[in-house]
Amino acid sequence: MLFQQQQPHQSRPLPESLHPSLWLASQLAHSTARCIDTGHPVLSAQLPGGGWPTGTLIDLMLQQPGIGELRLLRPALLHAAGRRIVLLQPPHPPQALALAALGISPSQLIWIRASRSSDALWAAEQVLRSGSCGAVLFWQNHARGETLRRLHLAAQSGESLFFMLRPLAAAQDSSPAPLRLSLRPAAGGVSIEFVKRRGPLREAPLFLPLTPSLLQRHATLDRPLPAPVTARSVLPELVQ
Repeated sequence: MLFQQQQPHQSRPLPESLHPSLWLASQLAHSTARCIDTGHPVLSAQLPGGGWPTGTLIDLMLQQPGIGELRLLRPALLHAAGRRIVLLQPPHPPQALALAALGISPSQLIWIRASRSSDALWAAEQVLRSGSCGAVLFWQNHARGETLRRLHLAAQSGESLFFMLRPLAAAQDSSPAPLRLSLRPAAGGVSIEFVKRRGPLREAPLFLPLTPSLLQRHATLDRPLPAPVTARSVLPELVQ
């Protein structure tokens, strides 16, 4: 019987050497986008590229607003200092003292309110395509898959940080976002579940401690920012 001599074992090339979008199921992918450090080492270690990817849709799903999501994003928002930060359809009027406690100047922010969901979605798309802002935070309860794909495509036009903040129920829906995290309150911080990331499945939630801010002790002394601007009135300034 004829036996074919086996060739010596040769190491296989790494997936990323074949194409940057390939990775082993046991490892985090190498992000093709520029990433901004989250400011939380334990979280950054769990994200492809070691931080928040820019120029893409990031899905943050909250048990309820105000559980620490702004404290979570604070280091990244401070990194965007020098460029404007857009707050689109926040659930509550932004508070000046709260922003100061986070180290964010109110003059850096643009608060946009739209009377209709279609106007808010249109505004988000235009702001993202302009590439004029360092970060865009968009609170939206309902968004169809087609809408998410358009926003994801618009975000790729620039290098803005783009976070969509949605209810926990949205985690059951499909999304083009390469990074999807769900956030729940926990004693001393937040509990983060990795709904979607380019890397191995993580079943155990990640506890992230968050330092309480001054706004929690002085909320009754706070004052809201000046009245919001409408989507169509501010966009000419942003996209010029």
